[in-house]
Amino acid sequence: MSLDNIHLIGDKILIDPISPPEKTVTGLYLPPTVQDKEKVQKGYVVKVGPGYPIPFPVENDEPWKDHQESIKYIPLQVKVGDMAIFLVNSAIEVYYNEKKYLIVPHHSILMVERIDW
Repeated sequence: MSLDNIHLIGDKILIDPISPPEKTVTGLYLPPTVQDKEKVQKGYVVKVGPGYPIPFPVENDEPWKDHQESIKYIPLQVKVGDMAIFLVNSAIEVYYNEKKYLIVPHHSILMVERIDW
């Protein structure tokens, strides 16, 4: 199964996390308890929600008409394929097809690296 069946709601972003380094630059191995205490993490953006919902203004100039509630969205800054650095505390861990992903709200993304081909 592919991720095509997944639809994120609002400002949520699906991220494929990159595992934190197991050792420091000097070569010391870090125990899992230290790795888990990291405040930021990075990963690749896999799916992006539609954005922040804003209500469509309703005009009551013709009260006899049925008004359908229409919602527009303010798009998000991140795009599929970006490498994002985000706050771990806001991330929600989910598993899909036995693979770990993180759902992160847009406001928890600190920075993205985008490579335009």
